[in-house]
Amino acid sequence: MPVVAALPSNIYRYVWEASGWHQLPLVALTVCVSLLEVVPLELQRRIVNDVVKNRNYWFVLVYCAIYVGVVLFQGGTKLVLNIYRNWIGENAVRELRRRVHALVDSHSMTSTGPEAEGVQASMIVAEVEPVGSFVGGSVSEPLLQAGILCSVLAYMIHVDVRMAGIAILFFIPQLIFVPLMQHAMNRRTRVRVRIIRQLSVSVVEGGGDAARDRADDSRIERVFQLNMGIYRFKFSMNFLMNLSTQLQIIGALAVGAWAVINQQLEIGGVVAFVSGISRITDPWGDLVNYFRDANINQVKFGLLRDAVNQQAAAPAAA
Repeated sequence: MPVVAALPSNIYRYVWEASGWHQLPLVALTVCVSLLEVVPLELQRRIVNDVVKNRNYWFVLVYCAIYVGVVLFQGGTKLVLNIYRNWIGENAVRELRRRVHALVDSHSMTSTGPEAEGVQASMIVAEVEPVGSFVGGSVSEPLLQAGILCSVLAYMIHVDVRMAGIAILFFIPQLIFVPLMQHAMNRRTRVRVRIIRQLSVSVVEGGGDAARDRADDSRIERVFQLNMGIYRFKFSMNFLMNLSTQLQIIGALAVGAWAVINQQLEIGGVVAFVSGISRITDPWGDLVNYFRDANINQVKFGLLRDAVNQQAAAPAAA
C-alpha cells in the first residue's frame, strides 16, 4: 500500500510542492506582459499629439501599425501565460484528488464513520477544486497585476505629476476600506466552509429525525445569511472602488484641461492619462480579488490539510 504524504502547513508551501520550477517561466511571461502595458498608452499619446500638432496622417498610420503589432504580441503572450498557469492549476487539482482518494481507500477508522465519509466526499468533490486551481496563479497573478499597476503609475507620473497626484489622492482611501471589508468577508467564508462540512457529514449519516432536520435547516439558513453578508460587502466594495475610479478621472480631466489651456501639457497626455486610469482599475480590482481568494483558499487549505493529515496518521486498512 503506497504511503500518502501529509500536506504542508501553508498553502504557499503546497504551491511550491505542486508546481515548483514551473513558476519561473510564469514569472518571465508575467514580467513581459506587465512591461508591455505602457506601450499602448505612449502610442495613444503620440498619435493624438501628432494629429493635433503636425497633422501628418502618414505617421499616424505608422503608429497604428506598431500599435497592432504590440497588441498582438502582448495578447499572444498573455494567452500562453493563461493556458500555462491553468494547466499547472489543473495538475494540482488532479494530484489533490488522487491524494484524498488514496486516503479514502487505504484507511479505516474512524475513517469509515459517517463524519469522515462526509468530509471525504466534500474534499474530493468540491474543496480541492479552488485550492488546486489557486496554485496556477498564486505567484503570477499578483505579480502581473502589481507589475501593471506599477508600470502604468510610473508612466502617469512621467506624463504629468499633478494629474498623477490627484489620481493617487483618490486612490488612497481604497487602501483603507478594502482590507477592512476583505477581512470581514474572510471571517464569514471561514464559518461558511465549516458549516458546509457539517452538512456533508449530516447527509452521509442520514437518519431523517426531526432534531437533525431542524439542525440541518438551521445550518442552511446560516449559510444563506453568511453568503448574503459576503455579497453585501463584496458589492459595496466594488461600488466604492468604482466611485474612486470615476473621481480619479474627473480630477485628471480638471487638472489636465487647466494644463492644456495654459500650454503646460499636450492634449495627447490627457488622453493617455485617462486611458491609464482605466488600465489601473482592472489590475487593482484583480489584485483585491486575488488577496480575497488567497485568504479564502488558505482557510480551505487549512481545513483540507487537517482532514488529510488526520487520516494519513490513522492506521491503514488491513
